[in-house]
Amino acid sequence: MAMPPSEPRLRPDQFDRYRRHLSLPELGVDGQARLLESSVLLIGAGGLGCPLALYLAAAGVGRIGLVDDDVVDVSNLQRQILYRTSDVGRLKVEAAAERIEALNPDVRVDQFALRLDSSNALEIFADYDVIVDGTDNFPTRYLSNDACVLLGKPNVYGSIYRFEGQASVFDAKQGPCYRCLYPEPPPPGAVPSCEEGGVLGVLPGMVAIIQATETVKLLTGVGRSLAGRLLAYDALAMEWNEFRLKKDPECPVCGPDPTVTELIDYQGFCGFNPSETDAPGVVQVSAADLRARLEGPGDMLLLDVREPEEVVKASIEGARAVPLADLEARLGEIEAWRDRPVIVHCHHGGRSAQACAELIRLGFSQVENLDGGIEAWSLTVDDGVPRY
Repeated sequence: MAMPPSEPRLRPDQFDRYRRHLSLPELGVDGQARLLESSVLLIGAGGLGCPLALYLAAAGVGRIGLVDDDVVDVSNLQRQILYRTSDVGRLKVEAAAERIEALNPDVRVDQFALRLDSSNALEIFADYDVIVDGTDNFPTRYLSNDACVLLGKPNVYGSIYRFEGQASVFDAKQGPCYRCLYPEPPPPGAVPSCEEGGVLGVLPGMVAIIQATETVKLLTGVGRSLAGRLLAYDALAMEWNEFRLKKDPECPVCGPDPTVTELIDYQGFCGFNPSETDAPGVVQVSAADLRARLEGPGDMLLLDVREPEEVVKASIEGARAVPLADLEARLGEIEAWRDRPVIVHCHHGGRSAQACAELIRLGFSQVENLDGGIEAWSLTVDDGVPRY
């Protein structure tokens, strides 16, 4: 006696929407059904998170969580393709959810307009099959990694800077985790942010496509994942390089004898003091005011805390260069200005605000930050200073 046919796992309209997936023998109806039944958490709704969200939603991932506490800024529109000019000032997760739901009504969007930290990560991560890291800071990368290891979830990693990007899958069940690749974070300020260093607008799309592909593969069980491999992309040379990664037997979180068995203070681990990062109470000075003071009487130290390769590209005449990461070690070079005016600058003002807070902590009494950094100086005072 013939068995009755099994119930189809897709609705008729879904057969039409996902027809190109259904034509792939590796996916078919079963693979598409798995996507519709799956869940993905995107950490960050910025340069990487925007194309990731669009591609995963279009592919039919049934549930997408978005974690981001930021609002849309006009400077985001150069690369964060989920947003329109009319979205400026809106919460990113709110604007992103609206766009995703308009693209594919099959997708449920969870909005987390909050900052991910050790108090909420495990609870949020627990409900999702795959975690995708699209963040731009080291504390959140280490937090995401450790939470994924503790929960046994794959972490699809991506990062971008200027013209370069990286992508991998960190899954402690199959291979190394992020800490195996980067056991220790760099010193605060040693790696400029995308805001300070810039990023090619199309670069996030290239890296996000790799992350989206890896995510779909993990959810459907097809192909070979990037676990144990790191792809590095150079947009200027249009080159991809692959690096083999090994599990660190002494890794403190995924090794056989872990010392990290719960989430920790990741700001502290990465050397960030929130009060210093936000730099409350630091006096700001405009580029125009700095020019007037440089031209006037009086003794003053102009301190440049950018990296040496940045100083070679552009500098303000008379500035003394001491990179932020070396500031405390080289304090003797500026000791004479402990009770005299010091104005600190970097590229856009972020690292110099941290340096100001550190100098104030160390007893310097007349410290100010150049608002907007050397970028503001070039735009408003001296266009002969190159912008980069």
